[in-house]
Amino acid sequence: HEMFSLVDGCTMSAKKDGMANIGGFLALNDPELARKARNLLILTEGFPTYGGLAGYDMDAIAVGLEEVLDEDYLRYRIRSTAYLAEKAEAAGVPTVRPPGGHAVYLDAKALLTHIPASQYPAQALAVELYRVGGVRGVEIGSVMFGVRHKDGTETPSAMELVRLAIPRRTYTQSHVDYVGEVIREVAGQRKKIRGLRIVEQAPWLRHFTARFAAV
Repeated sequence: HEMFSLVDGCTMSAKKDGMANIGGFLALNDPELARKARNLLILTEGFPTYGGLAGYDMDAIAVGLEEVLDEDYLRYRIRSTAYLAEKAEAAGVPTVRPPGGHAVYLDAKALLTHIPASQYPAQALAVELYRVGGVRGVEIGSVMFGVRHKDGTETPSAMELVRLAIPRRTYTQSHVDYVGEVIREVAGQRKKIRGLRIVEQAPWLRHFTARFAAV
C-alpha cells in the first residue's frame, strides 16, 4: 500500500509474478484516465472483462497471484536468481546488482570492452551464449534502445545488457549450473567475440526482427 500510494499507476506482467503463460494488467488511480484506457482496450485487445485472454488463462492468473505470495516460494525464487548471478560473477562477468526477481542482467559493456557500442556488444554476447551453449537471452542495449538519426548515425544506449530470464518452476539447480558453465566458457574467450552490424531492420521495434552479420 505504501509503494502504490507514491504512484499514479502501474503495469504488471502475469508471465512473471502471476505465474501464468500470458496476460497482465494496467492499474490507474485516475477514473477518467482508466475509462480512456478501457476504451482503447476494446479497440486493441478485447472487452475489459477479459482483455483478449482465454478463460483458462484468467483462471491461471487468479491462482498464480495467490500462490506467488507464499513466502517459501518467494525465498526459493529470489535465491534461484541470486544463485545464477553468483555463478556469472564467479565467471568474471559483471551483473546488475542486486539481481532481480525473475532475471539476471549481464553487463556486456563491462565484459566486452573491445567492442564499441556501435557494434552492439550486448547483442554479440547474446549470440555467443546461444552459439556456444544454446542459452537464449535477450539484448537490452543499443539494438533495443539506441536512437537512430536521419543521417544514419545512432546514439547508443547508456547500458549494454543481456537479460537471462528464469522460467518459474521449470529449472533444477543442475540446469542453472549448466547456464553458469556456458557463461564461464564464453567469458573465457571474450576477446574472440566480434562485434555485429545490422544488415536488415524494421523501422520500429527493430530488436524483434533485425538481422546481423559479424564485423
